[in-house]
Amino acid sequence: MEWYFAGALLVGMVIVLMVIGMPVALAFMTTNLVCSLLFMGGYAGLVQVVDNSTSQLTSFTLAPVPLFILMGALFFHSGLAARVFDALDKLLGRLPGRLSYLTVLGGSLFSTLTGSSMANTAMLGSLMVPEMQRRGYNWRMTLGPILGTGGLAMIIPPSNLGVLLASIARIDVGRLLVAGLIPGFLLATLYSAMIFVQVRMNPSGAPSYELNKPTLREQLLSVSVNILPMGLVIFMVIGFIILGIATPSEAAAFGVFGVVILAAIFQLLDWPILRKSFAATVKVTGMVFLIIMNSAVFSQLLSFSGASSGMLKWATGFGAPIVMMILLMWATLLLLGMFMDPVSMMLISVPIFFPLAQALGLSPIWFGIFVLLSLEMSGTTPPFGLLLFIMLGVAPKGTTLFQVASAALPFLICDAILILLMIAFPEIVLFLPDLMR
Repeated sequence: MEWYFAGALLVGMVIVLMVIGMPVALAFMTTNLVCSLLFMGGYAGLVQVVDNSTSQLTSFTLAPVPLFILMGALFFHSGLAARVFDALDKLLGRLPGRLSYLTVLGGSLFSTLTGSSMANTAMLGSLMVPEMQRRGYNWRMTLGPILGTGGLAMIIPPSNLGVLLASIARIDVGRLLVAGLIPGFLLATLYSAMIFVQVRMNPSGAPSYELNKPTLREQLLSVSVNILPMGLVIFMVIGFIILGIATPSEAAAFGVFGVVILAAIFQLLDWPILRKSFAATVKVTGMVFLIIMNSAVFSQLLSFSGASSGMLKWATGFGAPIVMMILLMWATLLLLGMFMDPVSMMLISVPIFFPLAQALGLSPIWFGIFVLLSLEMSGTTPPFGLLLFIMLGVAPKGTTLFQVASAALPFLICDAILILLMIAFPEIVLFLPDLMR
């Protein structure tokens, strides 16, 4: 079978199964079983699939996944998130559009402790939408910053999707996580600049209101009690990796330990909270590991059928400039994002795009952040971006998908600016990983 028929069969079967409503992991599992019979010699192929399916799960690089998920669950369920948000609120005072800025600032901080864009978007939406509506903010100033900032959890470490990408692409987990730090906070700065422009162009979109401004002593006390301890937890996760004190798995364990200690100190920890956190961790980790297991087999089938090598030779045979190839891959990911969730996109695109990026001479770490940022953009790409529907679920009644997508558009422009900056200045991504050497 020609490589393009094999590739179309593998990818097309996955897409068709997901379109008819089959869960992502089961769609890949079914495709793997059918195509292993076709490409790998019947029953012997099925035996080989079983033997190969668990090899990826036994890798120590996946150890941070359940720990990062547990850290985020404890952070949310214990109420530490609300304390940090209240402290940040006191710092902004009467700044025009303060609640929109608060969304970006708080969401950036929460991204370092959750690692989940869906959790980040849902939490920011449930916390900020009612208050912003009560204060008279229009739907653009309400929904846009939440959608933009919610996706930062894909880039700012610790990113669960980043760990998953590193394990599938077989690149260094620690370096990939650290590489997202500067682009993530640069993106948060671009979001803040966009809010500033929107407020200046339409001041009525974020009306000012009377506020009891806390004293300097109250602000310092709030920061010292609620924010600085969180900064210590963030340092235990990210700083330990950068300084080489701990591996990503060890740093994740330190992060869980830090959140547990803080929750206990503030008397926010009890058995119901622990039960909820552990239940959420087991549920999400089981799903992630099942997906990883099937993605490993899917990648092997792409290689065994000749689809990967054929695609690579075809793509590199044009002699197109590297920038053009990067932009084509970017456009492909955005197109896939209109119909698929980020994990499904990653499982389909990584086995094809990473060998192509390697053939083009691109840094795997740089390309990993590029893929994560593209996935973040695809989450807010209409008509079926996953974050759009999460936002629609927490938005006020009567909010339409068109309004949600329109509010996200200025922040997608910020994402595109960062992509172009990364292409022009790769050091934005590679500076911190290079320090780790």
